[in-house]
Amino acid sequence: MGKIFCIIGKSSSGKDTIYKGLLQRKELGLQRIVPYTTRPKRGGERDGEEYRFVSREEYERLKTQGQVIEARHYETVYGLWTYFTVRDEQLAGDEDCLMIGTLESFCRIRDYFGNSTVIPIYLQIEDGERLRRALERERRQENPGYAELCRRYLADEKDFSEERLAEAGIGIRFDNSDLKRCMEQITEYIASKKVL
Repeated sequence: MGKIFCIIGKSSSGKDTIYKGLLQRKELGLQRIVPYTTRPKRGGERDGEEYRFVSREEYERLKTQGQVIEARHYETVYGLWTYFTVRDEQLAGDEDCLMIGTLESFCRIRDYFGNSTVIPIYLQIEDGERLRRALERERRQENPGYAELCRRYLADEKDFSEERLAEAGIGIRFDNSDLKRCMEQITEYIASKKVL
């Protein structure tokens, strides 16, 4: 198995944009890992792109078969949503891979595959800018979910506390206030890790 580079950060820190940009950099040769979720699709999302959207029953089936590596359950304003990683064809080859996750999912995947295989890429951005981006994204939805946006924002303050980042061994951070510069720094970082 190759290395798994895991992009993590608070909501609206730019994970999707960085993820898509890194996959387009052919010199990195990264294969994507698409996570699974039971939440409904947002406007503009396509199954198999941002997530593999599945039913609660499908999640339970995969779990029973022992294919779920890690799962996170969130009681949202819309009900229970589960996000999870499956040991499927995406993780079957020797290629280096790229995925998006949370601090919790990163730790569980790292524990499953090992420290030398799973490498974090932690994105950070000033909280006011992050909130502005989240609000703009939500306004573009057919049915904006402002209550859920607020729940996620507040949950991130706890989930990504300095104590939890330290416990997870997150040392290197990438400031995403300048997308071009952030992409260049991450590209260099990944290239240096791939050589090891």
